[in-house]
Amino acid sequence: MKDWGQALKDSMVTGAAAAFASSAAVAWRGRQDSGSPLAPINATSHVFWGDEAGEVEQATWRHTLPGLLINAGAGVWWALVLQKLYGDQIDKHGLPAAVLGATATAALAYAVDYHFLPKRLTPGWELRITRRSLFLGLGAMAVGLAAGALLSRGR
Repeated sequence: MKDWGQALKDSMVTGAAAAFASSAAVAWRGRQDSGSPLAPINATSHVFWGDEAGEVEQATWRHTLPGLLINAGAGVWWALVLQKLYGDQIDKHGLPAAVLGATATAALAYAVDYHFLPKRLTPGWELRITRRSLFLGLGAMAVGLAAGALLSRGR
């Protein structure tokens, strides 16, 4: 198992890739599902502002910036989980281990975010995109986690 210092270092690249991929996917799906690419990103700020944050469709400092920052923080958090649980295997075995570890981590993120945390702490995407689109966002997160883990490999 990677030590905490190395796992945290590797999770920065991995988490950035995961946050970028998931944000891009939910923006795309937000445009399709609700007519606004920013709506699901803004909805994440419901942590601070309640469900009315999901009604905001344009860029605002109050909703868009916190939404992006929360998603970035979550990306780094889940990347740290991936690096601690699977980082050594990814470093040794490459792509197959990265795909397996990233998929398992995204599934864990879904379980924690949507079945264990209080509703106020969910990603909020569900306020503006369909369930199918939510799973596409999580799939994109898994792809970002895998790609980021491979990029941070051996650093």
